[in-house]
Formats: sequence, C-alpha cells, structure tokens
Amino acid sequence: MTSPSGRWKLGLLLALSTATMWGVLPIALNGVMETLDPLTTTFFRLSLAAILMTPYLVVRRRLPNRGKLRSPQLFFQLLAAGLLLCANYGLYVFGLQRTSPEAAQVMIQIAPMLLLLAGVFLFKEHFSSAQWFGFFAFASGLVLFFNHHLGDVFVDLNDYGLGLLIILLAAICWTGYAIMQKILLQEFTSEETMLAIYWLGTLLFLPFCNFSSLGQLTGMQWALLAFCGLNTIIAYGSFAEALVHIEASRVSATIALTPLLTVGIVQLIPIPGITAEPLGVLSIIGAILVVCGSITTAVAKKPAKQRKIINL
Repeated sequence: MTSPSGRWKLGLLLALSTATMWGVLPIALNGVMETLDPLTTTFFRLSLAAILMTPYLVVRRRLPNRGKLRSPQLFFQLLAAGLLLCANYGLYVFGLQRTSPEAAQVMIQIAPMLLLLAGVFLFKEHFSSAQWFGFFAFASGLVLFFNHHLGDVFVDLNDYGLGLLIILLAAICWTGYAIMQKILLQEFTSEETMLAIYWLGTLLFLPFCNFSSLGQLTGMQWALLAFCGLNTIIAYGSFAEALVHIEASRVSATIALTPLLTVGIVQLIPIPGITAEPLGVLSIIGAILVVCGSITTAVAKKPAKQRKIINL
C-alpha cells in the first residue's frame, strides 16, 4: 500500500471538505424533496454524477476496462455492489423524508460501525479494548440522541420510527456494498467502480421518475438539485485524495464530525422549509457521543496480532 504523502494540512483540508459536503447533503436533499419524490431526486443525483464523471475519465483515459466485465464473476460482483449502493441511496432519502436531516445523519453513522462489526464476525478481525469502548460510546450516543423517539420504533411504530428503520436498512446496504467494494478493488480502480455504479443507478431509477414535477421546482431547488449531483463527485473525490496525504484512520476520524456539522447547521441557522428538530440536553450529549465513539473506533490501534497479519 502506498504511504501517505505527509502533506497533512492538505489531507486534513480535503477530509474536512468531505465532512462538510456530506454534512450539508441531507439539508439540500430535504429542500429538493419539498417538490420531488425520493426516487426522482435520487435519479437526478446519480445521473448528474455519471454525466459529469464520464468526460473527466475520458480525458484522463481512465474509463472502465470492459474486457474485465467478460468474467461472469466480476460482472455479478460489480452488479451486486451497484445494487447495494443504489439501494443505500434510495432508502436513505426515503428515511430522510420521514425524519429530519439531523436524525438521518446521526442514524446513517451506523454504517461504518456495521462494517467494523462485519470484520469481527465475518472476517475474524479483532477489536482492541479502545475500539470496543468507542463502539459502546457510539451505541449509548444513539440511544441518548433518539431518547424521545424510542417509543416511535419499539412501542408504537409511526412514520418517524419507520424512517429510522429505513435509514438502518440503508446503512446495512452500504455495509454490504463496502464489503463488495473491497473485493472489487483487486480488479478495478475506485473511479471505475463508481462510474459503473452511477450509470447503473441512472438506468435503475429512470423508470420510476416523475418528470412532470420538474416544472414545479423553484430556482433555488434547481440549484440544490445540481448541488446534490456535484456533492456526490466532489465529496468522493476529496475523500479519495485525502487518503493520498494522511492515514485512513485520520480521514475517518475527521469525517466522523459530519453529524455534528449537520446538527449545528440546522439548529443554528434558520433555513427556509426546514424545521429544526427540538433537541434536549440528552440528545446533544448523544450526538457528541456518537461522534466521539466513531472517532475512537477509527483511530484506536488494533491488537498487535492483527496488525502483524495486516502488514504481511
């Protein structure tokens, strides 16, 4: 594996850019979905990303190698990864529509935690004590953040509770995609994989689009829709470039700040069309614990035995 360049200031700036873009994304999606339905919104997000990314890769001569897709195994692995990520995108906006930007961004943080747990139970990786501490801090933070809504899920399932469960399903789909992505990176570059998935998502969501609602979009909503497509490319590109300059654990720790950015923006800045979710002291403490738990699991050192295996 290539070592980080050591330009930590640039790497940190890129990681913060990724966190900011992802922190603002649910707010922008929420604004668009005042008029567009979730499937139409997701279609335009993916199609714009595909249209913008294709000429970029053509110029740089990095288009996917179609010869590799002649292998049935690689084709179906790429298809499975694409379907899982598209399901993640679609389910996330359905959950966002029923909850709030703050709740959606905090809840989706379950995804990287599920990936870590998959490593423990599926690939027999080992957690250090610090990582387990971070995991339980994260879980406690979730309970505290949603303390007023636990009954919406476990007692009397309402629309808000259903939204949280949909976002949980989105997180599970992302975890499956991430596992498949690790396999695909042995044959494809990350850019090749993402371009294929963007075009797959474009074709997949096209039949469900309601184009008639486009005429009802305001100028601001058109700008937000364009931002959602650009966000997909810019955030991902910043994330990939950040990994060139600083360690993956530091990138992950920085991106873990995303929920706090979303909560802070919605709670402190009046945004037309978005009502800030009422958050008590326990919810704020919960959001902080979610972030701290995520950071701890990301930066904590793995057990010596596992580090030795990884370095082989």
